Amino acid sequence: MLARRLLAQRALRASSARSALVLPATAAIHHPRPPSRRFQSSKSGSTATGGFVTTPEAKDPYKYQVGFGNRFASEAVPGTLPYAQNSPQKCKYDLYAEQMTGTSFVAPRAENQNAWLYRIRPAVAHQGFTRLPESPDLESNFLPINPKVHVSATQLAWRPFDFPAPGEKVDFIDGLKTLCGNGDPTLREGLAVHIYTANQSMENRAFCNNDGDMMILPNEGRLDIQTEFGNLMVRPGELVVIQRGMRFKVQLPDGPSRGYIQEIFGTHYELPELGPLGANGLANPRDFEHPLAKFDLDQSPWKICGKMFECSQEHTPFDVVAWHGNYVPYKYALEKFINVGSISKDHIDPSIFCVLTAKSKYHGTPLADFLIFSPRWDVASQTYRPPYYHRNAATEFMGLLYGNYGGRSDDFQPGGASFENGFVPHGVAYEEFKAASEMELKPERISEGTIAFMFESSFQFTLTDYAMKRTGKLHEHEPSMWDNLKGQFINHLDEVNADLRKAGMPELEQKK
Repeated sequence: MLARRLLAQRALRASSARSALVLPATAAIHHPRPPSRRFQSSKSGSTATGGFVTTPEAKDPYKYQVGFGNRFASEAVPGTLPYAQNSPQKCKYDLYAEQMTGTSFVAPRAENQNAWLYRIRPAVAHQGFTRLPESPDLESNFLPINPKVHVSATQLAWRPFDFPAPGEKVDFIDGLKTLCGNGDPTLREGLAVHIYTANQSMENRAFCNNDGDMMILPNEGRLDIQTEFGNLMVRPGELVVIQRGMRFKVQLPDGPSRGYIQEIFGTHYELPELGPLGANGLANPRDFEHPLAKFDLDQSPWKICGKMFECSQEHTPFDVVAWHGNYVPYKYALEKFINVGSISKDHIDPSIFCVLTAKSKYHGTPLADFLIFSPRWDVASQTYRPPYYHRNAATEFMGLLYGNYGGRSDDFQPGGASFENGFVPHGVAYEEFKAASEMELKPERISEGTIAFMFESSFQFTLTDYAMKRTGKLHEHEPSMWDNLKGQFINHLDEVNADLRKAGMPELEQKK
């Protein structure tokens, strides 16, 4: 196995290392065909000069191609992509063709994911692997037979996780900590939930996860992520997905950063089905953004390292001049989510808040759903509006990206988290129940200025040693918040007995 857990790359710091030359990316694709006739001006209209790409902004200098599940193509040097084939005898500019497959070769066409990369040196050009020491705060095996994981029968929560101490240099890789998960990557089904805290850019260091796809959600500070396919700038309120086997590095343009990560083994994220909603709603495919090709001219020595293995190579991993395919990293701004809900009475199941889902091996049962709770109107009449008391088959892990989420009764803050395993009962405290039961019901805006999220899974999670013993932020939900949920039914025995008499049924007697 190339790497059982985490694979990363970093450059050896050599005083003689050359600085990288970066060429601008372009979405235009040019093939060596005979030139067409000169463009003729027309008074009847205008013709697009290329496919749609987004416009750079002050907080995000990059352009993106849009769509979900599309097959894209991008060239940093026009004319690089081979015409009508993937692996020519000799690639232009003496580049190397390299295919990356994200699914089985024989996966159905609609599910098959791959990409062709045309790069200066192939990834195979390295100098062997060396085993690395285990990281005590990272975990990949969540089976109960592992003595380093634990089971909780009650609700748990964590206050916001601390940033690295001043003077301590911690980058994205060093700042990874595992909280909980299910399964094991060797089983090709399961997931892990991590947090990261970092105050140092990775600079000439890079990272690759050979176990699963990673969904990264910054809570503080933007992430400038360079991948083999190009750059993505990701701010709090956006998600980014880096699929299994892709190399990337993380820079921190705003200083210290903190966030959440969900890693899934053996499957990929996809959009949930819309059913009666039709073609539009929830997360629209057009709002997902993919990078444009960008490469570095850097032949200085690099070193690959991670939880399990490291190796050296004499070139940057970010040397892809052109690529095409549908196995491509992407990002999505959660504020673009189209909320749906009840406009008469009662709640609709929380699946209406699903942004992305990942299938399990069981038909109709997801491995993981990613849900968000964002600003929206609540108009349901004659309805108890907070989350009702419930015991779900699903395990729930919640986090808060920004704002103030009213659906929790504990000390739930941005950068913190909460957790309930499957069928653990939960719901709001008595005070919130009483207020919601007596409030005047009228249309109101809820979750204004807020994005909370939930990692929901059909499987039970175990929790790591780090989560249970070393965060310094763990606290149990205080059971006394529900003490006043008394049996008020007893106060209505006279009314109940009157109704029983009308129905010809025996009356109730209260035991003394």
